[in-house]
Amino acid sequence: MNHLQHETSPYLLQHKNNPVDWFAWNEDALQKAKRENKLVIISVGYAACHWCHVMEHESFEDHTVAEVMNNFYVSIKVDREERPDIDQIYMNAAMITTGHGGWPLNVIALPDGKPIFAGTYFPKENWIKLLLYFAELNKNEPAKLIEQANNITEGLHQVEHIPLYHSERSIDEKLPDLIWKNWKDKIDYEWGGKKGAPKFMMPNNYDYLLRYFYHTKNEAAGKAIKITLKKMAFGGLFDAIGGGFARYSVDAYWKVPHFEKMLYDNGQLLSVYAQAYQLTKRPMYKSVVEKTVDWMEREMTDESGGLYSSLDADSEGVEGKFYCWREDEIKSVLSEIHIDPDDPVFHIVSDYNFVKELYNITEEGNFEHGMNVLFRTQDHEYFTEKYKLTNEEFHAAVALINNSLFEKRKEKIRPNTDDKILTEWNAIAIKGFTDAYKAFDEERYLNKATRTAEFILSNCKKEDHRLDRNYKNGKSNINGFLPDYAFFIEALIALHQVTLEGNYLTEAFHFTEYVLQHFSNQSNGMFYLTSDVDVKLITRSMDSSDNVIPAANSTMAKNLLLLGKYFDKPEYEKMSMSMLNNVLDDVIKNPSYYSNWAIVLDMHLHMNKELVIAGNKAKEKVKTIFKNYLPDILITGSEKESELPLLKDRFAEGKTLFYLCENKSCELPVEDVNNILKSILME
Repeated sequence: MNHLQHETSPYLLQHKNNPVDWFAWNEDALQKAKRENKLVIISVGYAACHWCHVMEHESFEDHTVAEVMNNFYVSIKVDREERPDIDQIYMNAAMITTGHGGWPLNVIALPDGKPIFAGTYFPKENWIKLLLYFAELNKNEPAKLIEQANNITEGLHQVEHIPLYHSERSIDEKLPDLIWKNWKDKIDYEWGGKKGAPKFMMPNNYDYLLRYFYHTKNEAAGKAIKITLKKMAFGGLFDAIGGGFARYSVDAYWKVPHFEKMLYDNGQLLSVYAQAYQLTKRPMYKSVVEKTVDWMEREMTDESGGLYSSLDADSEGVEGKFYCWREDEIKSVLSEIHIDPDDPVFHIVSDYNFVKELYNITEEGNFEHGMNVLFRTQDHEYFTEKYKLTNEEFHAAVALINNSLFEKRKEKIRPNTDDKILTEWNAIAIKGFTDAYKAFDEERYLNKATRTAEFILSNCKKEDHRLDRNYKNGKSNINGFLPDYAFFIEALIALHQVTLEGNYLTEAFHFTEYVLQHFSNQSNGMFYLTSDVDVKLITRSMDSSDNVIPAANSTMAKNLLLLGKYFDKPEYEKMSMSMLNNVLDDVIKNPSYYSNWAIVLDMHLHMNKELVIAGNKAKEKVKTIFKNYLPDILITGSEKESELPLLKDRFAEGKTLFYLCENKSCELPVEDVNNILKSILME
């Protein structure tokens, strides 16, 4: 075994028996490289990464490759999910040197960590050639490597630089329309998402577009939302049998996914589908949420209450094998379904042609190795008309078929689970559960949210409100990064809105104060990825663009705006506006990669009202409000006396009162929730 045997990361442990003498990232490894005058290999990946597994099998398990790596290099393995700070630096290096990135990410660096070269997957022979080339340069022309490393590092500093925009800019209602103008032509109105392939889900895009559609009733924006949410749910991307979404689609049609399932995707998608349901009441959105939560409860929840990180793409060494089916397997499952012949759906579940057409199954397979990805292309109306079914009969038949396939699938070898628990991703899931609770008033969703939040508060929070990032087997050894704080603060604010418990807001405030103290970049008003108590790397990173996970900076800008209103701290609101001001040009020009910032803009434009609920039935009565999509209303309340600024002196014994406020001035309180809702909806 190598030095990874004592780690807790499932990804690092996957490599503990490699003949490569792997180290985890630590000062000892870098000092060893300096002492022995060796270059450093920094290999970054994650447990669910298919091509990471391929390169491990081809190269890192190979003794010839290991001999070259061990003779000439000190080799460091990094789990990108545990160490996003390291990953971001070297991914930026890959983008600077090659113009593209991905995982596995393989970097050759000087002993001080400055990168000389960065790339992704390499076949075995190419990898050996590359290693020998740089080993020879290090022996004979080290000055060239030092010069190249210094140039790349200087480029990293420039990439990370976000200047302070000194002039304050007024924002107005014209900006969202300008954002839409620069976005609309990049949308695929036939299949949803962004034009082309591969297709990533980018949930935050649709979070913003829901807001834009709500305010403008723009038909094209509405179509983009409807098509995307439908096609994603119909595609092989969504596991129709067991619930949950895979990470992305390799094609332009959401048909064939890259099969790993990530917690952060599914947490965000709970929010999007729940909010879309609030706005449209489409039953399919509710079904997607139910199945996704079922999967998260069944397969992603630790007994401690925390949530696991991901499921692997592969099983038995084959990508997607667990999720795909041969035609004969499908027929066999259908033949074993026992159902009363008098049941209205008997003739459907026993009709292979129905299932074949429902999920586009072919004898030769619609995927690889004669396997079929289950995906839909037809609406339920097509099947009800063709097979003479009612809506209820159609859905009953599909449920019976899916349940039968689900039971059969239990006999297969499951993909591996990355069972480390990450604060950031758990926080994203908490927000998703909370939004689902708002939309559907399903108590178990709220229970999932509160239990997960209590897990983080009990296991990852320190006395000074420092957060740990990771947790596994009772151990936590990585200091939290900005995303851990940003998304947990956002989750706590969301939990306050549904529970009306003041302690969640108070915790959010204390975590925010910690961020301001330890993460602030004084030169531009933004926040660093790492805190000032972390060991310094070659550069101190910042994130600004929103990708499959929104930027922590844009999330902090949202948090500051909300907490500024909750705690009457205008300086927080000013910080939020200053941060938005720094990136506003990018938001306008490239909105699909700045969509969380676009939400910050939307909030500054439209969130000017507060709904305050005070009384012993406040939590029960606010549920009526949540049935509606109301992105512009700041909600707070309490079932008892509270010193929070918006709640102070609002409590009246024996009554539950609703106050609608604007610019710190409130209308007279009312007791009828329907009357206050009518007032909100008439605005």
